Amino acid sequence: MLIVCAHCHSTNRIPEGRKASEGQCGKCKQTIWQGKPVDLSESQFAKYTSKNDIPVVVDFWASWCGPCKAMAPAYEQVSLQMKDQALFAKVNTENAQQLGSRLNIRSIPTLAVFRNGQEVDRIAGALPANQLQQWIQQTLSKMP
Repeated sequence: MLIVCAHCHSTNRIPEGRKASEGQCGKCKQTIWQGKPVDLSESQFAKYTSKNDIPVVVDFWASWCGPCKAMAPAYEQVSLQMKDQALFAKVNTENAQQLGSRLNIRSIPTLAVFRNGQEVDRIAGALPANQLQQWIQQTLSKMP
């Protein structure tokens, strides 16, 4: 199973059946995934969403967005709770305007789930932790 390191963004091979949160990066020697959302730049986005063999949940947000800031603690909480089911990332749309435009991000916060580089589902608007987790679990349950 391939997992991109949350720290140095190098791709690592993890044995099947092992959790991403238990793996150690071969390059930087840190734990590959600790359950904390990874801040992605526009250039890191494609690698992170296409080179991971497990789903990636991305929060598209901006620093001036009140609902984005209000949802951030819930997103981090769910990220930690679901750390072995999906990887979590954040993209600041102010710093990644071309990416936001290319992905047709019309409002923020927007949450999207990616698998093998393809968007599987998305939802716009701030959600409390329980609804966020429920939406992610429903999305993951529909995946092969």
